[in-house]
Formats: sequence, C-alpha cells, structure tokens
Amino acid sequence: MTTTRSGAKVEAGAKNENGEGVGSKHELDTKTTPSSKRTKKEDSKKQQTIEDTIPSPTEAYGDGKNQAPANEDKKKQNGHEEKNENKNGADSKEKIDHNGSAEHKGARKGAVPSNILEKGIIYFFIRGRVGIDEPSSVDDIRRSYIVLRPIAKDAKLGEGTLDDAGNSRLIAIPKKVLPSSGRDRWIAFVEKSHASFKTLKDEFLSASDYTTKTAGVRHNPAATPVAEGIYAITSTGRESHLAYMITLPEELGEVQKEIGLKDKGSFIISTRNPKYEAPKGTALPQGPEYPQEILDEFRALRWVATQPKHLDFENTQFLLIGESSGIQKATEPQKDQKEGQEKPVEELEKLEDEDTHRMEGLQGDDSAAIFADLHTHAKDYPKLQTTF
Repeated sequence: MTTTRSGAKVEAGAKNENGEGVGSKHELDTKTTPSSKRTKKEDSKKQQTIEDTIPSPTEAYGDGKNQAPANEDKKKQNGHEEKNENKNGADSKEKIDHNGSAEHKGARKGAVPSNILEKGIIYFFIRGRVGIDEPSSVDDIRRSYIVLRPIAKDAKLGEGTLDDAGNSRLIAIPKKVLPSSGRDRWIAFVEKSHASFKTLKDEFLSASDYTTKTAGVRHNPAATPVAEGIYAITSTGRESHLAYMITLPEELGEVQKEIGLKDKGSFIISTRNPKYEAPKGTALPQGPEYPQEILDEFRALRWVATQPKHLDFENTQFLLIGESSGIQKATEPQKDQKEGQEKPVEELEKLEDEDTHRMEGLQGDDSAAIFADLHTHAKDYPKLQTTF
C-alpha cells in the first residue's frame, strides 16, 4: 500500500498544538504516555538466531587471550551473494528533483560529538522470494537490506536530493527481520561498498530473469522500499552501535513492524575477524580484502567493535545485536565530550528534522521521494509497502 506524505510545510522553530518543537517526533522523553508509543507485538513473526555459537554482547569481543589460528588461509565455503545482472533500461520522462546537493558540509563544524563516528541517510528494502513480486507475509521475503549513504560528519541537510558520491553501502540481512533484543544476534554482510546510485539501480533495485535447466525462466523481483531515515554509527567505549530514526513512512505500518523496524532503534554491531572460521551456516565464498592495518587491529580477537571503515569492504561480516532500549544506550554522552558539542541524541534529532523537511520538499508520495533521492524513477519500481 502506498503511503502519502502531507504537503504541509513546518517552519523552523514552529510548535505544534501541544507546544512541542518540530523535532519532537523522536525526542527521548521518559514522561511520554504509553499510548503515544508504538510497540512491536510480542507474537509477531520472529526469526531464530543462526547458530547458538554466535556470541552474546559480552562474548563478542573475546577476552583478548585468544590465539590466532595457525592456518590463516581463507576457506571457501558455500555462501550466498545475490546479484541482479539485467539492467533496467526503460526510458522514462518522469521528473526527478535535483535542486543541488542537500548535503551542506561544514555547517555543523565543532558541534558534532566525537563518539558519532559516522552519520548519513539510511534506506530499508525487502526483496520477495523468486517469482513473488508482492510479498504477503514475512515468509514471502527472500532477504532484507539496508542501504547506508554517509554524509560528512560536520554536514547538515538542506533541500533537494543527495549528490551521488559513490560511497553507498548495500548491506544484506539473510534473516529477513531485524533483531529486537539482546537475545537476537545474527550475521549481516556488506554486499556492495563504494557503490554509486547507478550501481544500486542496475545491480540491486531492478528485477531480473534467469533460466535454469529444471525450472526454465525464473523471475527475481525488484527491491521494495519499506523505510527511509537517518542513522549514526556511535561508540560507547567498548561497543559500537548503529542507531537510526525513521522519516518515511510517517506512521509505521504492518510491514515495518513485522520486520522489526521502530520509529527509532539501534543495534550493537561488531565485525568478525576473517582469520577465524565463520559461525556455521554463515560463511561467504570469499572474505573481505582488508589491508594489513585493519587486520592488525583485530589482534587475536574474534570480534571487534565495528568501525565505519570496516563497512567499506565487500564481504565484511558483522554481528547485529538487538537493543530493546531503543537508541538510549547508543546515544549516551561520553565523558570526553567537549564543551559546545551537541549531545548525540540532539544531533540525531536535528538531522532527522532536516531530513523530514527535505523529503517533504520532494515531489510525489513517499515512494517517489525515496527513489528520487536514489536518482531513479519510482514508476519503474514497487511502491513503498506498509501492509501485507
């Protein structure tokens, strides 16, 4: 079902009828009444963890006493990597908004806390199983995806779409749904790094057909958008977090809740040391080609707190661990925060408010805005899906 945005504009500094500021949608407010919060149903479909061998948050980083295995040769095992080979060459006259880059670098210089390691725009997609263009349940989903488009740490968002900086990352989540608590721990991997919007369009967003000897022509459906928002990779000392706030759709629907999305959410993220064998059932045919500098940073640990640079290498595998507390832990101010810097949650709220104004200014409905931001035409792809 298509979600339509309100065309109303909100002036900067304006307040709603309750006296709340325009950025209050994602404010951390411990006094909020229960009826104003959206909660994920406990009996909703939930995926089991890949293997019990995947570590808990405490175990993930090891005790520092592990010795590197004697045989460091990378073992090639059966894995999974999904590629769309056919390009969508359809000619379209649909107008895409390009009002100059929305990324205004330097506008937040000195204000961003040091424990925000990276920030940017985040997109969530799903892809149906072979032959299923419109999933009618989580079981019909083949895989879920996250697209990260980093922006400069000192940037603010203005009007228009983002430039194609060729720095997007496509992250695959084989488990289909997102982890919601510390008990949920599973592997995700970087399918594409340093990707241009054209690469995403040709090799990810578009549908493709292929032929098999036994089943004939098979149809690999196009990717379906389910949400857009802002994100930050933060450090709280020993752990790294991927925190996000959803801009579109304005109200989370059935699809968003079923796959584990929240208005604002976070995951602990830790990167797997490729020198060690992957947990059972998660190995990829090829590991990441890290430079020696990154390999040395792993030392003898099996897992380390994820750094943004880890995600710049294809086949990087990292652990997603759910955080039931939302973004509170991920946005805790650190002791070394300098005077004059925003609190991490304030920085995210400002970025989300800027993104809300930006997306409202783009033409069309939610789907049109999301695809325009990715420099492609919404009419060629599935609508943003909110119901099964």
